[in-house]
Amino acid sequence: MAALLLSGLTLGTAPVPATQTVTVVIGALASNHSEVKLNFYNAADKFLQKDQQAFRMVVKPEGKTEISVPVELAPGDWAVALTQDTNDNGKLDKNMLGIPTEPYAFSNNVRPRLAAPKFDECKFTVNGPGKVVSITTWN
Repeated sequence: MAALLLSGLTLGTAPVPATQTVTVVIGALASNHSEVKLNFYNAADKFLQKDQQAFRMVVKPEGKTEISVPVELAPGDWAVALTQDTNDNGKLDKNMLGIPTEPYAFSNNVRPRLAAPKFDECKFTVNGPGKVVSITTWN
């Protein structure tokens, strides 16, 4: 029994890296100077819930209308929700109904119509190196 266990350990697959570099390419920015907030989610039940993202990145376009953001993500399913603070007041402005009045976007270029999108609509899978996620459709 011990020999089988040892054999299984030595013949196993290579270890999976803890993270992979994913490049998020964001195009068609409304402003080439206002910061963009990228909220990364890896759980459907937390998607778009206040302060429930796995982590957030804030980037400045520095005069560009398209930016590439490298990020380290663990293997699995992820979704990204973006906002751009075009009036530079530090928050996402919304109308009386709670609908954002500043640009927002989602991975897979999902365009919600009457309700917020679901995690499954926006998710992408990290399962190896070289993954590129392009987001160019803004709402």
